[in-house]
Amino acid sequence: MALKGNDIAQHNNADSCWVIIHGKAYDVTDFLPEHPGGSKIILKYAGKDATEEFEPIHPPDTLDKYLEKSKHLGPVDMGTVTKEEKAHDPHEAARLERVEQKPHLSQCYNLFDFEAVARRVMKTTAWGYYSSAADDEITMRENHSAFHRIWFRPQVLVDVEHVDFSTTMLGTRCSIPFYVTATALGKLGHHEGEVILTRAAHKHNVIQMIPTLASCSFDEIVDAKQGDQVQWLQLYVNKDREITRKIVQHAEARGCKGLFITVDAPQLGRREKDMRSKFTEQGSNVQSGQDTDNSQGAARAISSFIDPSLSWKDIPWFKSITKMPVVLKGVQRVEDVIRAIEVQADGVVLSNHGGRQLDTARSGIEILAETMPVLRARGLQDKIEIFIDGGIRRATDIIKALCLGARGVGIGRPFLYAMSAYGQDGVEKAMQLLKDEMEMNMRLIGCARVEDLNPSLVDTRGLFVHSNSTAADALSQTVYDPLVVPSQRAKAKL
Repeated sequence: MALKGNDIAQHNNADSCWVIIHGKAYDVTDFLPEHPGGSKIILKYAGKDATEEFEPIHPPDTLDKYLEKSKHLGPVDMGTVTKEEKAHDPHEAARLERVEQKPHLSQCYNLFDFEAVARRVMKTTAWGYYSSAADDEITMRENHSAFHRIWFRPQVLVDVEHVDFSTTMLGTRCSIPFYVTATALGKLGHHEGEVILTRAAHKHNVIQMIPTLASCSFDEIVDAKQGDQVQWLQLYVNKDREITRKIVQHAEARGCKGLFITVDAPQLGRREKDMRSKFTEQGSNVQSGQDTDNSQGAARAISSFIDPSLSWKDIPWFKSITKMPVVLKGVQRVEDVIRAIEVQADGVVLSNHGGRQLDTARSGIEILAETMPVLRARGLQDKIEIFIDGGIRRATDIIKALCLGARGVGIGRPFLYAMSAYGQDGVEKAMQLLKDEMEMNMRLIGCARVEDLNPSLVDTRGLFVHSNSTAADALSQTVYDPLVVPSQRAKAKL
């Protein structure tokens, strides 16, 4: 027999806390002190329907995995649950109006256009999470601007009638040298979440990296793939190695073709834009009080399981539990690339986590330009596959990375923005724009195949000089959402 709304409403405090998720009741009293996001956000919904808050952040199998069965109380007659009327929010009303008036998809000519539209139409908390970066956000901006310090040296009178920019990454043939890199919480931007990226990746024969912290469950994302579509797994290593083993081996059993271990996140960075967007309501925000670390916004609420003790000595263990290629994601200097080769890693991603970890860390493209000459001098260039991510917004960025020796590049935020603004159609359009740019710029640089790209086609002399001013990028400046200082408090009502 279904529980009634009144049955749930009585359990509305820390001594007895029941919540409704997707029409079912759960007793989460004992879980309150363990919740990574603190107890206050749960207590806000004690005795109520918490589905709307729960949905974007937690995969649908979360409660089945982490809450013992005795705490699953059964279905609720939702017709008996009191629906709280939301107070009029002029900001939300204005946002919905902007959604109605957003540009047509055909008006988006580049990846920055999707970001600009997403900034207008996304909810503040979602935009804060996707767009935020560490501290002063210098590294995030440097990731893109670093590409502007690399200049082309095109060759002419080359037959480029037929351009082929397909390539192979970790043994998989794909249509273009980029992959959809792992980004968390897809449902913050669109109610369907990461499966939209899966479907778009299939249409364009692009590899998708499945994130550990997806809004959709891992199996939902794998179930959404079609035919022989290839997916990789991004892994945050759990403190409990048995949990980690099960995740890895389950991914391999479901057909994943690569394991990307995140190595730049022993602790998640301090992302102030994300934090600031949480200060909306006294007593409800995740960051207030003593119940949780108030330095990380939404990031904190999903990441407490990550193991800060992960070290080089663990890599052989990963190699022993899977036949998937093992790639270290987040390597940031040539010495560690060499060490990755020594421990027989199959690849590295030169990455600073989208500028979300250590601020003033160098860009992936600069690390690449530092790394490849050293590997070539030691005869190691073919011992490992090198990828980069961070700041890639144009096909010219991809071409520069390939000229310098990258096998491929990861792109994350732009596809989230395209999804948030226009759904699957937006992601497919973003991918097609990159393909169109790739064909044009391969012709203009004088190369008909990816294999023809080489270091002689780029001038990197200015890349390592951080004090030089570079030409202003109007598009990136337009979409960049500047950090702000605290606003004045509202005048007290008499």
